[in-house]
Amino acid sequence: MNAIVALCHFCELHGPRTLFCTEVLHSPLPQGASSGDISGQNEQAEEEEGGIQMSSRIRSHSPAEGASADSSSPGPKKSDMCEASGCRSLAGGHPGYVSHDKETSIKYVSHQHPNHPQLFSIVRQACVRSLSCEVCPGREGPIFFGDEQHGFVFSHTFFIKDSLARGFQRWYSIITIMMDRIYLINSWPFLLGKIRGIIDELQGKALKVFEAEQFGCPQRAQRMNTAFTPFLHQRNGNAARSLTSLTNDENLWACLHTSFAWLLKACGSRLTEKLLEGAPTEDTLVQMEKLADLKEESEGWDGSEEEEKPSSQPDVVEGQELSKSSPETSLMPDCNSWNVAHRRLSVFRSLRHMRQVLGASAFRMLAWHVLMGNQVIWKARDMDLVQSAFDVLRTMLPIGCVRIIPYSDQYEEAYRCNFLGLSPHVQIPPHILSSEFAVLVEVRAATRSSLYPTLFDDEQSLSKYEFVVTSGSPVAADRVGPTILNKIEAALTNQNLSVDVVDQCLVCLKEEWMNKVKVLFKFTKVDSRPKEDTQKLLSILGAAEEDNVKLLKFWMTGLSKTYKSHLMSTVRSPTSSESRN
Repeated sequence: MNAIVALCHFCELHGPRTLFCTEVLHSPLPQGASSGDISGQNEQAEEEEGGIQMSSRIRSHSPAEGASADSSSPGPKKSDMCEASGCRSLAGGHPGYVSHDKETSIKYVSHQHPNHPQLFSIVRQACVRSLSCEVCPGREGPIFFGDEQHGFVFSHTFFIKDSLARGFQRWYSIITIMMDRIYLINSWPFLLGKIRGIIDELQGKALKVFEAEQFGCPQRAQRMNTAFTPFLHQRNGNAARSLTSLTNDENLWACLHTSFAWLLKACGSRLTEKLLEGAPTEDTLVQMEKLADLKEESEGWDGSEEEEKPSSQPDVVEGQELSKSSPETSLMPDCNSWNVAHRRLSVFRSLRHMRQVLGASAFRMLAWHVLMGNQVIWKARDMDLVQSAFDVLRTMLPIGCVRIIPYSDQYEEAYRCNFLGLSPHVQIPPHILSSEFAVLVEVRAATRSSLYPTLFDDEQSLSKYEFVVTSGSPVAADRVGPTILNKIEAALTNQNLSVDVVDQCLVCLKEEWMNKVKVLFKFTKVDSRPKEDTQKLLSILGAAEEDNVKLLKFWMTGLSKTYKSHLMSTVRSPTSSESRN
């Protein structure tokens, strides 16, 4: 995360001061922190918190480098610093702390002030505002402020007990500065919890020191005895003590460095940005609606009042057959069913694979019926084979148009499902077999050992099956068919396109035709235009052919409820507009 975390202090003599800050460096280290290690200071602390591992090293530079760094430092002048180190965290020659993130090669550097003059100005202004005008009621707690020019700040002010200070406490703040306002606001809960933990630890250590000092030499009674003496003249010379003295922790700054560095790393890793191109697709809207319906059903589910449905009426939701135990178990299968699903062999791997297995003419007939919304029936003993076929074929349709009963012991009507799996002994009504609105795929045992070359080295080869595709309305080879079917076949026959590329082509084709469906729905259902205008629109859309019109009408059933209700509520028909005028 490109931000700066700083600890600030309100000095009684000089006002707000920055004590310690940690910044992120993606480029090489600045001059003051880039030289070699001191031979006598090889301290290395391994910090591993929340799966993040860093190495913190105390680095130093030569006296000449130190002098040049001090002379060009943008920090306050030495005359402005408290003699008792109240405004100072690191000693004059201290090089600061550096942590290396081994995963991203990012460095986290801690000094009293940022080395860059512009960053120093931003941190300085944020420090002043956090300890003066930008405070929450009670002067202790979190607050957000900032602007586009000077950055946005998350500030948390707090008090530290000090037996030698006015009111027996000193005022501090921890601030986080970054230029991304939205990111900082979204990180508010995370920053508040982690920074509150750092503050609690500091206050706990200081409270122990305060109680020990009060027990040995109570300051309240002593001050009451000298009430008529000006307080500033009576203060002890060590009154403006450093935070290390108040907490009795010599390793305080090293600990703060690791805490601030981890905070920057963790806060930057917990949120990621995703680019959303345009409005959500119809498939996404339909999925969201189906999940919402399932959630409502699960919330209203009462096992004591469960009504068993006949076995001949399996439930169909989002292309899946629900179990009769409970809605929750249908959404989250148990471990056994999960393992079975992983062990199951997906016989058909893709549309291209199915086309090669069935043959070009049989696949075209099957795909035509799928796109037209006719019922597709598979009869086979192997349920996994049928399920894999449906998983492949459903990719040609919008999600809202898919209704699957994977396997049944009796025939189900077309209004309940357009994909139906049956066992071989199930009798199909004769009028269905001769209907032009259904296609049957019978999976039989092959009469020869190998009818076609094996395409995949599977445990269960398709060479032992024979696929017979029949329909009451066979698709002639010279029939033009819907435009999308021709484009799908062109993509499948193009061997230069991988399976993944073909899948993306399917997504684009479905989205293209769903846009045409939306236009047709608004034109016919919402605006109630005459047939002549509808025919002109179909010509403009390039879908005036009979098969294209049938496809658009079927796909119209797959539109999301959200889109339909939006149009119905926002678009007025021409007749209503004229009546209002």
